[in-house]
Amino acid sequence: MANTALPSRASLAERLDVLPFTRRHFRLLTGSGLGWALDAMDVGLISFILAALTQQWDLSKSDAGWIASIGFVGMAIGATLGGLLADRFGRRQVFALTLLVYGVATGASALVSGLAALLVLRFLVGLGLGAELPVASTYVSEFAPARIRGRLIVVLEAFWALGWTAAAVIGFLVIPASDDGWRWAFALGAIPAVYALFVRWRMPESPRWLASRGRIAEADRIVSAFEADAGVVSAPAIRKEPPSRAIAITARARLATLWNPEFRLRTLCLWLVWLGVNFAYYGAFIWIPSILVDAGFDLVKSFGFTLIITLAQLPGYAVAAWLIEVWGRRLTLSVFLVGSAVSAVIFGTASTEGAIIGAGMALSFFNLGAWGALYAVTPEIYPTSLRGTGAGWAAGIGRIASIVAPLSVPVILLAGGAPLLFAVFGVCFLGAAAAAWGLVDRGGQALDDR
Repeated sequence: MANTALPSRASLAERLDVLPFTRRHFRLLTGSGLGWALDAMDVGLISFILAALTQQWDLSKSDAGWIASIGFVGMAIGATLGGLLADRFGRRQVFALTLLVYGVATGASALVSGLAALLVLRFLVGLGLGAELPVASTYVSEFAPARIRGRLIVVLEAFWALGWTAAAVIGFLVIPASDDGWRWAFALGAIPAVYALFVRWRMPESPRWLASRGRIAEADRIVSAFEADAGVVSAPAIRKEPPSRAIAITARARLATLWNPEFRLRTLCLWLVWLGVNFAYYGAFIWIPSILVDAGFDLVKSFGFTLIITLAQLPGYAVAAWLIEVWGRRLTLSVFLVGSAVSAVIFGTASTEGAIIGAGMALSFFNLGAWGALYAVTPEIYPTSLRGTGAGWAAGIGRIASIVAPLSVPVILLAGGAPLLFAVFGVCFLGAAAAAWGLVDRGGQALDDR
């Protein structure tokens, strides 16, 4: 008679949680991280391209704001759909598809000759980009050992700094080099379309997702491969699917479950954090090169300042990655958000080159460290059957703020200049810091595999 029991050692989730960090984890982290970096490169490039196109096409502030915002409209839709699709069709499949969509659309943007075509393509870029980020963080979190899960997600988020730095380098070296420099920048952004093929064929599906869909044998083979890489003796093969523990099995049920009594507070607080961080981050970093140009710095010098400011993102991620397993998710997130608020206010009142660079670097350090902590906590607070949906909808709702922010910046600048603008960003950061305390901190604990 077949063994129908699932002893604790044979539990797929427990086997994943107790593994050491292996070469397979490293390949999975870097594979996902490269996709993340390419995403960041695309988002970062538009801030530099905007500054160039505003001069070359004689764009109004309103037109420039729409070029920035239309991508975030696509990101809002892409994030909400991407999470639902990832819970239905798998993490890897959706991850690869999103890379393909935004890579092709970015490459096509190099060929446009007018505002309307660029707006359409930026919307398509946003669809792919918005879906990719929450799916990638969910994907990596479901492989990560419990004791270092938060740290690995912050490391994954740190690839954003690499991509944004690449964008700053391209902005500094390529875009000012010729009238077609911005076209070459967009062409470089097509790299994700090629990378999508690698993702589709070389990276494994999440065994937690496979198990939740009843595909136990496939899940067991993937976990066993990770165990073999770690030199761990595999547990006895699973011969029968365990009873389903999924608390939601349809898209409608997943969305409804986000607001049941168990998850209501954490969903509300998570959405508030995402809204505050998105408004302040994208309002600031999309417009910083243009704000510096308006302050009297030439295009090359403005881009050089932005490159230096961007480099401070990496130590911000490094410190957050260490603290998140020492202080926990909520404290790390809230401290970095408060640091972001203080830095924003100082940046808004800075007048000398040294003060601008110093305050900008502090804003980069704290803000991107906060992003790392936010991406770590987001997928952890939901069970497997709605993890993609919960993360995707939080990101999608947050993108509403990133749509509004680039359009609001010209209005706020007109009303009170940079001091008022960055004071508003500071208030957003403080509101997000307060909301962070309504989240569940699962640091070091097993993921909820219902």
